[in-house]
Amino acid sequence: MKKYDAIIIGSGPNGFAAAITLQQQGLSTLIVEGADTIGGGMRTKELTLPGFKHDVCSAIHPMAMASPFMRSLPLQAYGLEFVHATYAAAHPLDNGDAALLHRSLEKTAQDLGIDARTYKKLILPIINRWESLALDTMGPLRFPGHPLDLASFGLKALKPATWTASSFKTQKAKALWAGMAAHGIQPLSNWATSAIGLVLMAVGHRYGWPIPKGGSQSIADALAAYYRSLGGEIQTGLWINNVAQLPEHKTLVLNMSPRQILRLQNTGLSDGYRRSLERFKQGMGVFKIDWALSDPTPFRDIRCKQAATVHLGNTFEEIANYEKITHQGKIMEKPFVLFAQPSQFDHLRASEGKHTGWAYCHVPNGSTVDFTAEIENQIERFAPGFKDTILAKSTMNALDIEAYNPNYVGGDINGGLMDIYQLYTRPTLSLTPYRTSNKNMYIASSSTPPGGGVHGMAGFHAARLILKDHFNIDVKL
Repeated sequence: MKKYDAIIIGSGPNGFAAAITLQQQGLSTLIVEGADTIGGGMRTKELTLPGFKHDVCSAIHPMAMASPFMRSLPLQAYGLEFVHATYAAAHPLDNGDAALLHRSLEKTAQDLGIDARTYKKLILPIINRWESLALDTMGPLRFPGHPLDLASFGLKALKPATWTASSFKTQKAKALWAGMAAHGIQPLSNWATSAIGLVLMAVGHRYGWPIPKGGSQSIADALAAYYRSLGGEIQTGLWINNVAQLPEHKTLVLNMSPRQILRLQNTGLSDGYRRSLERFKQGMGVFKIDWALSDPTPFRDIRCKQAATVHLGNTFEEIANYEKITHQGKIMEKPFVLFAQPSQFDHLRASEGKHTGWAYCHVPNGSTVDFTAEIENQIERFAPGFKDTILAKSTMNALDIEAYNPNYVGGDINGGLMDIYQLYTRPTLSLTPYRTSNKNMYIASSSTPPGGGVHGMAGFHAARLILKDHFNIDVKL
């Protein structure tokens, strides 16, 4: 059998990032994927009715262009095309108003009235310094290239989202902030929960929240086409339970959660390292629904129809309470719902005149409770008549999510709790968390910095270490 310089297990964004980075330097690499199709969290399937294309996991991609690695690739030449909604995000309120994340910082601030100055002061420095901040924050802890920029960002990012919310005076601004910070999938009172909100808002103004034309599978397909053009190889339909199943290789890259790695046989990992992986904590899970719809979603505020993502949870207080109670393992009737409507902006998603809907809410890790009624009631709350547009639906509880992709342990789509204790020290306490106790084995999943999202940065950093450790090659973005 052929011998490879590196074998990469998993064909998600980080798997491709690692493989591409290594292949670009002339190494021989093989991606091994257990499922029958590539993509990990970037797959698109007909889950409801023929002709309706649904993103199984990720749908809207704020980090796709904000990522230094993804921006470095010629993916447009390999068929990837993004479309943009009028608004990156909308957040309707019970009073009939809605907060909007415009591409323009000025327009967003103007909509927030007396909170305009506070919002601009919070977000503008991050927009202006994103290039340096991305390199310093989307990876392992290290001495920053721009220490003053990072210090300024860190003072804001390390605060609990509840503290940052207190700087706003209006219900609208606080609600918009809650929806952004809640992407962190943890109580908003946790330290460092401001980080995700700040980043999502800033990159929304800098790059927008792109929607891949044809579905998230288009990103995976473009990555695969570029990777193959470099000489890389892909094998699908092979679940790896034992390292001995693989062809001969010099290094191995695992795009796997700590739980999967612990179950993998013949890894050669030390007992101490395995104990460190056992201490890794998972975050909340998700319950997800995809709909085939007869019409666009009839939001009460028509501007919400032109938003890539609509956050449904009303006020800051309501969302913060839901995230807190759910994190405690309890069930609530009014979830914070993240809703997307890609067919509004991409005609390839459904047959003419028809539409798709995509939504999820956070649930206790591993929950098998059916949240269909709760999610649909929340949408109906802000879009009366939504239920009448439903033609068909497909649902996945937290354990269904894990069965679909074992990296999503208990439905945790962030690859592990991203609180202050695991924001950078994931999956172990190390300045080089991609290395394992086996000098030929590396981790590149979202269980390493910078965590969840379609950005490929974990894969890039793991590959960078492999090149340095084994081939005396130094690469930078």
